[in-house]
Amino acid sequence: MIDKQELLRLYNLDLDELLKLSSKHIKDEIEFCSLINARNGKCSQNCKYCAQSSHYRTHIDSYPLVEIEEVRKAALDAKSHKASRFAIVTSGKTPDESDFNKMLEMIKEINKIEGLKSCASIGILNEEQAQKLAQSGLKRFHHNINTAKSYYPEVCTTHTWEDRVNTCKLVKKYGMELCCGVILGMGESVEQRVEMALELAEIQPNSIPINILMPIPETPFENYLDKIDEENVLRTLAIFKIANPNSILRFCGGRMRLSEENQRKALKTCVEGIMVGNYLTTIGKNPDEDIKTVAELGKTIATN
Repeated sequence: MIDKQELLRLYNLDLDELLKLSSKHIKDEIEFCSLINARNGKCSQNCKYCAQSSHYRTHIDSYPLVEIEEVRKAALDAKSHKASRFAIVTSGKTPDESDFNKMLEMIKEINKIEGLKSCASIGILNEEQAQKLAQSGLKRFHHNINTAKSYYPEVCTTHTWEDRVNTCKLVKKYGMELCCGVILGMGESVEQRVEMALELAEIQPNSIPINILMPIPETPFENYLDKIDEENVLRTLAIFKIANPNSILRFCGGRMRLSEENQRKALKTCVEGIMVGNYLTTIGKNPDEDIKTVAELGKTIATN
């Protein structure tokens, strides 16, 4: 496996040369996925980037778990916009036991839709929960490491980086696919971005969602807009792809911080997935624009 010093050397190459190296590892198809924010707000954790944390007065609308029919309708809409995967996403450290059985039914409902695979992002799991999710037919579980292990205490102190990795291990133990990525621009160093790439290579996720911090007012990171620029986002994406050639890098929240030109450059050289539509608490792109972009790049949209 490539080592840290070599990745640091590559990170500092001429940008076009670096992107040319990463482009050797990508396919000519782009995988679309989408989500529903199925439960919002009132999270007990103190992640410094998050609008949903109860530690900060971000004035978002909180609501309990939505109804299964709402999930079904959102999943059908996602499919109509070429998504092949659809996720239920809930706030909170762990799945609420009073909601967990309803979440399992949501997963089964998604699986009934031809051409759509179920995903879930519902927090830190214990062994029993992981087993039940697998038994329900969940195809892919999403759980980010968020940042490098060495930087994690600067981002959150109510749980650990190891807690997140342990959930990733449980997901793989029970035969589900793993979606595990990061949030860039939270004050991490270049060296720590390289550490993230290598830590993900150890975990070996099927999909690596790339988020770029969208600073939320009233959170500790509200003034962090200048912690990463577009060039360093592209450099990081290239390094992630080189270190994880068999994982799909996926544009997620915050990609609107990149110019249209740089989004297209990434899709040509290192990114093979897009979360279409809106995100949890931020606005995304119209899915029709993404469909058009894929066609203009001469690529195809992946199907199941």
